[in-house]
Amino acid sequence: MSTGSEMAEASAAAMAAPEKRFTSLFISAPDGLKLHVRSYGSRLAAALPVVCLPGLARTAADFDAIAATLAYDTADPRWVLAVDYRGRGQSEYDHDPGNYVLPVELADLSAVLTALDIARAVFIGTSRGGLITMMLAATRPTAIAGVVLNDIGPVIEPKGLMRIKSYVGKLPTPRSYQEGGDILRRLFGAQFPRLEEQDWLNFARRTWKERDGGLVPDYDAQLATTLASADFERPLPPLWHQFDALSRVPVMVIRGANSDILSAATVSAMRERRYDIDVIEVPDQGHAPLLTEPHLIGRIASFIVFCEISARH
Repeated sequence: MSTGSEMAEASAAAMAAPEKRFTSLFISAPDGLKLHVRSYGSRLAAALPVVCLPGLARTAADFDAIAATLAYDTADPRWVLAVDYRGRGQSEYDHDPGNYVLPVELADLSAVLTALDIARAVFIGTSRGGLITMMLAATRPTAIAGVVLNDIGPVIEPKGLMRIKSYVGKLPTPRSYQEGGDILRRLFGAQFPRLEEQDWLNFARRTWKERDGGLVPDYDAQLATTLASADFERPLPPLWHQFDALSRVPVMVIRGANSDILSAATVSAMRERRYDIDVIEVPDQGHAPLLTEPHLIGRIASFIVFCEISARH
């Protein structure tokens, strides 16, 4: 197991490595739609694999820093997969936007796990990815050896949901990535006050992609239909049953101190049900923490090793 300083060095080295440090895999969803998965490291690695699941309108690219660090750590190399949901990233867009829903995405994830012969893994789920992970725990519990819930819990704050609804599928079209960074700073600067210009530029490169000489969002704009019925006055039903399905595996909860999706009160309620969960609050970040800072990656890496030890008993 790497020490914290070794993991920080590994993270810095991974982030300085060439961009193409993954291979692309394409898996058929149950309905035949093509799903894209980033594969980091060797599938023959002895350590438990890690599966990374992004947020609603996000892609596998969000996990590049942590995935590369985990996959190429000299002490504990492991196979790391980051999934593009249908309609995001390099996955095929669905002609029926009604399929951009959690049950379909859960079935897609199960298809990916089956196709890649992943019997058990540690899951890192950001926002929607955490919801899908909790749902997987209720339907396929043996697939999970441990969970990192990144700024998500059984209760979703309506205020944050309405903020997300206000921009998904409605982002302005930037003329350059630099302009895209400026747009993102205006949208999210209050939640991420300490990000620097390069951080916003990197964020823009993970948000838009080049097409026909211009930039377009790296997701299907029809994804906005999934939020059409969201109502500030009617909160979503809580997912305590799904959270309780994680009772037999280690759980880490990461919360952005400025988050408007995962409240401190919900984290406290989670701790009341699971006194042993590992909670990290990330200062000066909101929804959702970026998982790029070396010390935070080191904490997650140590937790994954703990999951591996627990799985043996």
